[in-house]
Amino acid sequence: MSLMLREPTQIMNRFQDEFNHLFRNFGERSSIFPDEDSNVITSEWIPTVDIVEDENEFVISADIPGVKTKDIEISMNDGILSIKGERQTEKSEEHNGYYRSECSHGTFHRRFSLPDSADPEKIVAKGKDGVLTITLGKREISKPKLIRIQS
Repeated sequence: MSLMLREPTQIMNRFQDEFNHLFRNFGERSSIFPDEDSNVITSEWIPTVDIVEDENEFVISADIPGVKTKDIEISMNDGILSIKGERQTEKSEEHNGYYRSECSHGTFHRRFSLPDSADPEKIVAKGKDGVLTITLGKREISKPKLIRIQS
């Protein structure tokens, strides 16, 4: 029988290395989920969205600060509402002999499955103060029809 000498910190050091590796590659889906067939990332950031429904319409409000309306694309196909966009910001600052410049860039793509009651002909989109508001009207829902059985 042979004895193995182990340092108590060896296991903790290995755990720390694995943990650091996980977070160092957090943005790379293929390293975190190696068994997945696709490593395509559709968004670099995900804007928050509120969805409200009342008896006449659906209202979707998305927080998209720094995104110009010309950089947003909204489409609806087969009951799926898609919102794509891109933000590009650049800040420069000069103060007491130093110069600092920061650039931020990112794309997003959000998709929503809508019920059959959403009317694709009644969509209005507005952008103001970093909030995109999409209003979708509802279709007239037909009342159930009683069918008589003929004899």
